[in-house]
Amino acid sequence: MNPSTTQAKPRRVRAMFARIAPRYDVMNRLMTAGQDLRWRREVIHRAALQPHQRLLDLGAGTGDLAYEAIRQQPLCRPVAGDFTLEMMQVGRQRPWGQRILWTGADALHLPFPNGHFDAVVSGFLLRNVADLDRALREQYRVLKPGGRWVALDTTPPRHNLLWPFIQLHFRLVIPLLGTVLAGDPAAYQYLPNSTTQFLPAEALAQRVEAVGFRQVGFRRRMFGTIAIHWAVKPA
Repeated sequence: MNPSTTQAKPRRVRAMFARIAPRYDVMNRLMTAGQDLRWRREVIHRAALQPHQRLLDLGAGTGDLAYEAIRQQPLCRPVAGDFTLEMMQVGRQRPWGQRILWTGADALHLPFPNGHFDAVVSGFLLRNVADLDRALREQYRVLKPGGRWVALDTTPPRHNLLWPFIQLHFRLVIPLLGTVLAGDPAAYQYLPNSTTQFLPAEALAQRVEAVGFRQVGFRRRMFGTIAIHWAVKPA
């Protein structure tokens, strides 16, 4: 990994998410036709939280996964970690915001001890990190033995009959929505670019297993453009 890349990419990503924080949730719902809420429910369901267990929502943004964890398991102990404070400031104003511990956290240098969490989840984090393997190792480190790891992210779509329509959505519809509603076309050009440049779901699963995770699996969603990954840290 080029050192200049690991330093420049986080600055660009942080600045971009800080700009779009007020409109982030609205844009997510529009871009996915509301399906992102269903995906997040599945992520938390796969985390299989029990009462009083600790969950880390990493790259939490406005805390959608942490809030969903409270809905599914009211007695869980959610922590929302992100390095874009503006996103968390928006999220903590929502109902139940006081139920979540909000903390600044860099995915490559997590400020938590080894084996601290029963589950680590993320939504659209992995394609944004400057060093994927290091981010995965850090998540593995802070999980307890037997802990569950679940990640929601984009994946490059396969070439099939829907390919032209997917490209139209990525290249025209999403940037147009970003311009009209968020006033930031550059941020919403980044999304399709980062999706097509990210690892296919199969390759990401191999990287997850290489870190040491077991029971690795994934499922594609939304015409193959989204993948939910899961794994377990060996007991």
